[in-house]
Amino acid sequence: MDFNVKKLASDAGVFFTRAVQFTEEKLGQAEKTELDAHFENLLARADCTKNWTEKIFRQTEVLLQPNPSARIEEFLYEKLDRKIPSRTTNGELLGQYMLDAAKDFGPGTPYGSTLIKVGDCQRRLGGAEREFMQTSAINFLTPLRNFLEGDWRTISKERRLLENRRLDLDACKARLKKAKAAEAKAAAVPNFQETRPRNYVLSASASALWSEEVDKAEHELRVAQTEFDRQAEVTRLLLEGISSTHVNHLRCLHEFVEAQAIYYTQCNQYMMDLQKELGSTNGDVYPNAFTVNPTPSSSASPSTAATLPVVPIMGAVSTSAPEADTLKIEEVQPPATGTRKAKVLYDYDAADTSEMSLLADELITVYTVPGMDPDWLIGERGNQKGKVPVTYLELLS
Repeated sequence: MDFNVKKLASDAGVFFTRAVQFTEEKLGQAEKTELDAHFENLLARADCTKNWTEKIFRQTEVLLQPNPSARIEEFLYEKLDRKIPSRTTNGELLGQYMLDAAKDFGPGTPYGSTLIKVGDCQRRLGGAEREFMQTSAINFLTPLRNFLEGDWRTISKERRLLENRRLDLDACKARLKKAKAAEAKAAAVPNFQETRPRNYVLSASASALWSEEVDKAEHELRVAQTEFDRQAEVTRLLLEGISSTHVNHLRCLHEFVEAQAIYYTQCNQYMMDLQKELGSTNGDVYPNAFTVNPTPSSSASPSTAATLPVVPIMGAVSTSAPEADTLKIEEVQPPATGTRKAKVLYDYDAADTSEMSLLADELITVYTVPGMDPDWLIGERGNQKGKVPVTYLELLS
């Protein structure tokens, strides 16, 4: 191994000189070359850009992947330069669970068929989430990461180099200042009455040596000033490139917002389709929830009607089914036997005089009539009577 002792000693000497200069500056015992105001503004702007970019990058990672373990795993795959394995989203996993549950409960049952519909919607939501995560990672996270790991590291390296050049320059200024002071002292006119000839000769010799030292210090100062100016220009160009970074990040931010808008639009459309598929979109079935309004061909309506006693309507024609708006509640008579009790699941406000308002957790008596809409039953509570929605009830044995 080529071990250059002279280079090692030189580097150690430079490091020591810089350390002494830095310490004296902190203690106020040495002068410091100040950068111009424009350069200081560029430095402050670069630091601000780095700090906020880092915070936005970290929080976006949390938004796209809330699981810290998954984020660590993805980070390790990236560092190992390996492809990140595909991961099932929570929506897709929930949808798969619902589909599997529907197989056990029976896809022909009301609960099973609804699980199939909701599970399929959850899987589509999970797929939309996966696409949003991938798009955002490519169009938004990757440019931010490239800046932090690429451009900013280059800027930081050049800034450290500029600081070293400044310390060298200030050390050369201090050395030249000391050399000139010593030269002036040595070149002072001696007092011949008090000074011996031999001391006068020594003083002249010392003055010549200090003159050489001043020339050497001036040369080193010129070299240090040149290197400092060159490094300051390189650093300035990099710092001015922050404006281009802002433009690039602005474009990426627009792409992120667009991807987010597409994602939420898809989610909204999926949920609207699911709501229409499950039941009414008028919002008067399940408050703050989706509803299931079974059609006459569904499996739930016939079974509900079959288990409830059917009673005739006084004055009604037996060959035709009465319409809901012509049904006279006061003419409906309860069957002699076989009425069922039902527990009310949710509060319900009657829409007209033919309906009966309900309170959650109360018990009522219910039965049906021929030709009545399978989504409705006749409910009784004391002297009150009226139509009640099936979906608000839990039929008891």
